[in-house]
Amino acid sequence: MKILVTGGAGFIGSHTVVELIQSGHEITIADNFSNSNKEVLSRIKLITGQETSCYCADLRKEEVVNRIFRIERPEAVIHFAGLKAVGESVADPLSYYDHNIGSTINLLKSMRIYDTRIMVFSSSATVYGDQQHMPVTENASLSVTNPYGRTKLILEKMLEDAGKAYPEMSISILRYFNPIGAHHSGLIGEEPQGTPNNLAPFLMQAAAGVKKELKVFGSDYDTPDGTGIRDYIHVTDLALGHIAALNKGMDHTGVGTYNLGTGEGTSVLQLITAFEEVTGKHVPFVVTDRREGDVAVSYADTNKARKELGWRAKRNIKTMCEDMWRWQLQFPKGYKNIKTLEAEKR
Repeated sequence: MKILVTGGAGFIGSHTVVELIQSGHEITIADNFSNSNKEVLSRIKLITGQETSCYCADLRKEEVVNRIFRIERPEAVIHFAGLKAVGESVADPLSYYDHNIGSTINLLKSMRIYDTRIMVFSSSATVYGDQQHMPVTENASLSVTNPYGRTKLILEKMLEDAGKAYPEMSISILRYFNPIGAHHSGLIGEEPQGTPNNLAPFLMQAAAGVKKELKVFGSDYDTPDGTGIRDYIHVTDLALGHIAALNKGMDHTGVGTYNLGTGEGTSVLQLITAFEEVTGKHVPFVVTDRREGDVAVSYADTNKARKELGWRAKRNIKTMCEDMWRWQLQFPKGYKNIKTLEAEKR
């Protein structure tokens, strides 16, 4: 298939592009590079041996989206593009509504014009809020505590409405839990722009001595060791979940919503311990106050994805730690200030 991947140069997007190419698909990336680096394109080529078409595009502009569809005529869209920092969304909510909702509306309009009927949408477990019962299923009540999460919830409802109005469409809504890890080659990984918003980059930077210590937010939760429990999933397993959703979309119509996680919870201290055991590196950390909006426990019930998509996560915490540390060691500055690997080899 010919697939448009929005946000395809980002952390999850780039890993998904690699798996899509290796599965035989033809890929076009649209990305504004606000939270990614153009260097990732050369890394994708090194891993896959194939050049990837890419548009540096602001998807809030309807004419820009229409032009991409007119030229590329994608058969499916995998939609990652959007702003995703919780704290930033609280400080600047209008930007989040503008970027996340505006871009998706434009994509859906172009899909209608150019008869593209398959969309796989990047949602988040943040739409579940603070659940009392674990593991959380797709039928759980939805609740959000910040503008970022609210944009995801609004978009899910909008996609459900679109699926009802246009029954020929196939829309998969994928609720991610906590992606970590990196490609096993170590050539691509997570490089947040500015201050990271999740645990793994801070952990690696503390282990590498880039940061003095890792901050653990809260040790008084009602969990076995007092720290928050999350469902960490390897980014490659997550990427393969998108291919499973895409494959289902080829033969089915309607809207389906799926959790993508491992179905197991790991506490912050357990993750630190696992990372130290795998890498042999000490991770200095200090316990600080809880962060507003953080929940004690969150992990997925993944039975629906297993039954309907034929997908399950296969990589464990040990592999996640090994792979993200390989990326950190090979490229301690991420994609920044590094000449392309082809140039380095010459």
